[in-house]
Amino acid sequence: MKGLDAVVCGLLDSGVKMVTGVPGFPITELMEALGDPASDPVFKYGVLRHEWSVNEKVALELALGSSVCGERSAVITKHVGMNILADPLVTSATHTIGAGVVIIAGDDPGVQKSQNEQDSRFYGVIAEVPVFDPSSPQAAYKSIREAFELSEKVSAPAIIRITDRLLKSEGKFTRKKESIVPPYIDKKIWYFTMLGKHQLFHGKSFLEMCEYAESSILNVYTKRSRLGIISSGFPSSLVDSIIPPDYSHLSLGIVNPLPADLIERFIREHDRVLVVEETEPVIEKQLSKRVLGKLTGHMHYGIVEVGDIQKAIGSIHKDTVMEEIIPQTIEERGARPICEDCPYLPLFKAIKELDVPVAGDLGCSIMTASPPLSLLDAAFSLGSSIATASGFNRKGIAIIGDFGLAHSGVAGLINAVQNKHELVVVVLQNEVAAMTGGQDVPDLTGLVSSYVRDTEIIDPQDNDLKDKLLKKLKKKGISVLLARGLCPRY
Repeated sequence: MKGLDAVVCGLLDSGVKMVTGVPGFPITELMEALGDPASDPVFKYGVLRHEWSVNEKVALELALGSSVCGERSAVITKHVGMNILADPLVTSATHTIGAGVVIIAGDDPGVQKSQNEQDSRFYGVIAEVPVFDPSSPQAAYKSIREAFELSEKVSAPAIIRITDRLLKSEGKFTRKKESIVPPYIDKKIWYFTMLGKHQLFHGKSFLEMCEYAESSILNVYTKRSRLGIISSGFPSSLVDSIIPPDYSHLSLGIVNPLPADLIERFIREHDRVLVVEETEPVIEKQLSKRVLGKLTGHMHYGIVEVGDIQKAIGSIHKDTVMEEIIPQTIEERGARPICEDCPYLPLFKAIKELDVPVAGDLGCSIMTASPPLSLLDAAFSLGSSIATASGFNRKGIAIIGDFGLAHSGVAGLINAVQNKHELVVVVLQNEVAAMTGGQDVPDLTGLVSSYVRDTEIIDPQDNDLKDKLLKKLKKKGISVLLARGLCPRY
């Protein structure tokens, strides 16, 4: 069995009633393992509602609504989606919830298929909620069961951080089904002020989180000698596979709040301690300068491989290790150009011929940023291009996919109209989220055309594309071009 199977079974055996999510690497396959939301909105067992949501904020808000009514729920998102759902997440801990809510955050160490490399564990610190970091299929299954129970005990969502390697890892896990009656939300929380809610949280819920972290069955301390390794997540399984027989190992399954007393005892009982974690030094930063890791140069940032751990062990008696960081280039990695049969290539080439700034999005248009097209000036996040282009000091172009428009680009469009910005918006309207597996996208033609008077549907392979674009650029105000094409892959 794989880690993916463990996560799916953990959700089912925890009595989850609703699962929401937004597609993206590495979690698309996980959601699809629950069935296709488009064709099967009710899971085959008849007990689970699940859907691809328009964005991660909406996905978490749906899950919170389910929680209010006494139904356990889960949100499946990739790491950048944590940025979008952060607003309701941060508030939910002191607002309190009813039934358990678990957020499964798929991180991408090494940036295989993402726009950045970030560490979802930080959101536990920001939102003051529990974070689990499982190392194996068995740990993943247990983490889900434990996370729902703890979420209900402290009346706040819990985060489980996973990676592609964990989902693909092989291992046995033991299933256990129980009859569960989750709580509804307690409306007495509204007797307190917003300050009072936070005080109540620190006086009760956070203390319970800390108590759980210290005694969690997911933390494993193996004492062998005076040299030790503290690890979490999938790298813990790598440590176990190569650890020398004279090294102790503390594998942490919960990383927020950190089990401070357990870690303090481990450090006190060892002469040298190495921290192995990916992607950022989340644990290491909280342990001052008493340990070795990324901050001392023993471990590098990002994905952790067996060779990295062995190299660090070989340098454990050094206080610091100097190693030059050589940034990866596209030439070194290999280009990932846009598909040769993409229907939008003529449109991209026409835009390239114009002497105007161009904002792209984190859909297929990101593939045009590098050579040979070198089309984009900037592409910050999914749904960002319209607002970015609104900030240009002259009239430019925003390229956005229809999924990006629905996800969060609509807000940028509303702002552009409201504040009378000058720009041309090109919507790649192919009716699917092509970068993440071809999921259906809502048709916003009526919404856009009713809000922006100058909205036109175009063929992205017309011969006069450059002339059309120049005409729109010379015109005052906002113009929207809905470029309709079919993705050959879907």
